[in-house]
Amino acid sequence: MPLVFFITGASSGFGTELALKALSQNHAVIATVRNRQRAHEAVTKIQAQGGTILELDVTDAPACFSVWNEALQIHGHIDVLINNAGLAYLGANEDFTDEEVHAQMDVNFYGPYRLIRAALPSFRQRKSGTIVNVSSVAGIDGLPACGLYAASKFALEGMSEALARDVADHNINVLIVEPGAFRTNFLGAYFTNNKEHVEEYPIVKQVLERFKAVAGTQNGDPAKAAERIVEVVSGQGIAGSLKGKVLRLPLGTDCVGRFEAKIESLKGDLEKTRSVAGSTDFDEE
Repeated sequence: MPLVFFITGASSGFGTELALKALSQNHAVIATVRNRQRAHEAVTKIQAQGGTILELDVTDAPACFSVWNEALQIHGHIDVLINNAGLAYLGANEDFTDEEVHAQMDVNFYGPYRLIRAALPSFRQRKSGTIVNVSSVAGIDGLPACGLYAASKFALEGMSEALARDVADHNINVLIVEPGAFRTNFLGAYFTNNKEHVEEYPIVKQVLERFKAVAGTQNGDPAKAAERIVEVVSGQGIAGSLKGKVLRLPLGTDCVGRFEAKIESLKGDLEKTRSVAGSTDFDEE
């Protein structure tokens, strides 16, 4: 059965691919971009396949609600909200300003949160809906130079975990998408600070240089990732059996490896501290 998708950040990368894949599977798509002119190529492709384009800056709180309500009128309802819009500030944690911290969180956390709040009334009323929050493997495993970006994705994931429990009784599904390294423009479009202390953090400098070196050669195929996401949401295709059965969708072999390493690290910390953790309870009478 065809679904109606609302996808943010459709001007490039995953957003464009998600819109095109959903349309190719006969779903209806309402995709948002910040500026039609700057996103002309993506807009043209999406509209050529029958998608609708709306302008939205997810940092504009009133617009998140008004654009969602406008989108609701197009097909009479929306089945799937995909929070894909995002950006990254990379560098030494010591160097970021309050303004940069706010900008990072505003797009990656507050933006999705606003749209979720806009979507929930109609989803609850219909007793149906899917919320897809596009996170990152950085939301599970924070690398050097990625502290601020990882913080925004950790926040998104923590909220999503609780949200999934909040809305389960209303037949609303939540899916956290965890891409590893994919061949999008991510490594060519991130923001850096003034790098004042990069020399004092060799590992930060090393990671940033590594990112520049591998840009454009990542193993992950965005089109295949978009296809898997649409399949999980729609319950069709090779990943369709996962619909409603998983909270997290890791994508990419590198993502799987980092997940496994993080799980082992958590298990190691738990075993080392188990007796200490238990020592903090009140003594039984």
